[in-house]
Amino acid sequence: MRPLLALSAGVVAAVVVAEVLGRAAGWGALGAGPRDAGRVAVTFDDGPSERTTELLDVLARHGVQATFFVTAPARKQSPDALRRLFETGQQVEAHGRWHTHALLLSPWREWAQIRWHPRAADSGPHLYRPPYGGHSPLTRVFARLSGRRIALWDVEGRDWTGMDAATLARQTLNRTRPGSVILLHDGPRVTPALLDALLGGLHERAFTRSP
Repeated sequence: MRPLLALSAGVVAAVVVAEVLGRAAGWGALGAGPRDAGRVAVTFDDGPSERTTELLDVLARHGVQATFFVTAPARKQSPDALRRLFETGQQVEAHGRWHTHALLLSPWREWAQIRWHPRAADSGPHLYRPPYGGHSPLTRVFARLSGRRIALWDVEGRDWTGMDAATLARQTLNRTRPGSVILLHDGPRVTPALLDALLGGLHERAFTRSP
């Protein structure tokens, strides 16, 4: 094999391994919790947004707190919504300086992506959820060097699909097991109604939100 072809094959293999072990398998990351406890975690990506206040109202009505993975552009665009997250005691973590897949970032931009956090002034460790869950061969290395813990999920609410809230809630509940980490998004119009139905269903199944 020619050296250039060998190098290209090696790069492709590294990317595949990074995706499989990093994202799909989730090795070395926070993912689903113990399956023998009746707890689940509700998380939101992409905020804060104009929808944040509605989501907080639903959470308060059900007596639930969640984890919000925010981006730097959204933080800049919706500072009041971010302030509400802090004031209501939600867990606020990082979803990236840019909402860009790791494979589309140069190494130095991915480093900056992972290093950014909305609570930069606080002592860590902080959580980082990669946009799209995507990994490059450097993602885990950069996270470790910067004192970040990668947080993934095992159930997706699919609130970006255009389906109605009742259908999405039913499908999400069917996929949820004890210890699940549920991914929703702060932004879609359907998400508050989906969240309301989902939390009602989780309560009926005697699930509680993980601390």
